[in-house]
Order: sequence, then C-alpha cells, then structure tokens
Amino acid sequence: MEPWSRELAGRIEEHALESELLRGNPLGDPHLRPLWVYVPPAYDAEPDRPLPAIYLIQGMTGQVDMWRNRTAFRPNVTELVDRLFTDEGCPPALVVFVDCWTSYGGSQFLDSPGTGRYHSYLCEEVVPFVDATYRTLAGPEHRGIAGKSSGGYGAMVTPMLRPDLFGGLATHSGDALFELCYLPEFPQAVRALRDHYDGSYDAFWEDFRSRPAFTKGYDHVLLNTWAMAACYSANEDGSIDLPFDVDTGILRDDVWERWLAWDPVRMAPKHAEALRGLRAVYVDAGTRDEWFLDLGAEAFRREAEQAGARDVFFELFDAKHGGIEYRYPGAIRFLAERLQ
Repeated sequence: MEPWSRELAGRIEEHALESELLRGNPLGDPHLRPLWVYVPPAYDAEPDRPLPAIYLIQGMTGQVDMWRNRTAFRPNVTELVDRLFTDEGCPPALVVFVDCWTSYGGSQFLDSPGTGRYHSYLCEEVVPFVDATYRTLAGPEHRGIAGKSSGGYGAMVTPMLRPDLFGGLATHSGDALFELCYLPEFPQAVRALRDHYDGSYDAFWEDFRSRPAFTKGYDHVLLNTWAMAACYSANEDGSIDLPFDVDTGILRDDVWERWLAWDPVRMAPKHAEALRGLRAVYVDAGTRDEWFLDLGAEAFRREAEQAGARDVFFELFDAKHGGIEYRYPGAIRFLAERLQ
C-alpha cells in the first residue's frame, strides 16, 4: 500500500548459497551467502520462454537486504525493478541480487588473499546456480551485470575478466581513475591514524568494532582505504600493503602501481577484445560526485569506445554520489533490451 510499500507483481525468491570458494576465507566471513532473484511476471506467464539474467551488485558496505531500504518519498530498489517489468514495458529478464560483503565492507568483486575469492564466487558459483535453477538464456550474450560505486567497479571489471560469461555491463559512478577517487583520501587517512591511533590500523579496527559504525568523522576514509588495499595490494600470505607511508603519507610507488593495475581505465586497453565483444555498455555518473567519478566515467567511456565497444550509452546528470537509485531502472532496461 503506497506510500509505505508496493506489492510486487513479480516476486523475489531468496536463496542461501553455500559457497565452497568462500569457505575458510581470510576474514572468517560467512560462506553461506544470501542470494535474491527477482522473477518477472512473464517468467510464469510464458513457461516455455527462457530469459536473460542481469546481475545487480552493491557498493562498498552493501549487503543484500539493503535493497529493500527506503528513502522518503521514493520507492525502494526492488519496487523500482518490479515497476520496470510490470508497468513500464521493459522486456522481461531475471534480476539477480548478489551479496559480496566482507567485514572490511566489501570485496570489489575480486579474488584477493586479503579478503577471499569473491570474483570466483560470483562467476563460478552464483552464475551456474542461477542457470541451473532458473530458465535462463545461458550464453554470455544474454547475461549482464550492473552496479553503483564499488558495484559499478565490479560491473566494469568482471566482463573484462570473464567475457565468456558476461555480454553487457552498466556502471553508475563506478570506481575509476584511481588518482582522482582514492589518492586524495590518503593524507586524510594518515592524519586520522596519527591523531587518533598512533599510526596503527589495528588500533583503528579495535576501536571501530567496539562502537556504532561511522560515528566518527574519519571512519569512512580509514575503512575505505584499508578495504581497497585488501583488494588491490594484499600479499599471498594475506598481509596487506598500504600505498603510502603511515607516518608521512609519502606514496609507495611500487604498491600504488599495484592499485593502478586494477583501475578499469587502465585495464581497458589490455582487455580491448573483451570490450569489443560486449553487446551493451551503459555508463553514467553525477556531475557533482564527491569522488570525481564523473571524470572516471568519462575516461572509461572513452577507453571502451577506443577499444571498439559497440552500443555505448553515456550520460552525466546533476547529482552527487548518493541517492541515485532512480538511475538503476534505465540501466537495467538498456541491458534487458539488448540481451534478449
């Protein structure tokens, strides 16, 4: 009953996926993971028709039940998805809500000895489960991936790494151009460590986990910087190298280069063949994004087009980084129309 909720015409089916790849991960995070699948009305109405699947992944600190969070005067994401396929004439598709949360806040949807095998979990366990459980068009040309922020990052890099699985992507304000979105926070992290934790990340984590999260102004910077290092510059033994000296902030060039190797803008030329093979590329960002991800979006768009990607949609719109869930339906429609 609006405005409190919308009864879905389709349905969300909730699964618990037991992951062998995440079992025994370095952080001791659960290997039993929630997985939601939105099933549109057409799935039951046309029982002989297989559907494309679009994987929707979350930003940093996201966990799957947050898709039902509500903002004042706005429908939540599950309602937006349902409205798209029931009231707005979008060609039917399954929408798969994937959880790749870690106790550092996120995984960037990569395999890392610092966090666990989340890229492999998505590609080798989630995708086969969905194809085995639902009536899907199982080829890569019928499978897309979309997300915002760190989810937008995952949506950019996953098809480059696995073009055999994904044929379309949509990124909203995805992490890109690392020198703009990450580097400015390094001196803030150094100051926060110096002023409050004697330069020790261990002391930060002990404090952070002893109180309500994000009750101190520097929590986000410290958490995000460490989480990114755990994804981009962890060592085989699980230890994590920071890209700067914690006492002075001097950049550690060798570690920073390891981060840059994971920048989607820099990855694109090396994965040009994969980008050329995509059926759909959707890129957008807010012009007032606090992490300058509008510039990263422009840079990635240019690299994708130079690589020969076809059917590239690009748009900058008046917004900051947060509160842009209303952009998701347009991206899902873009993919659904092209992955039929």
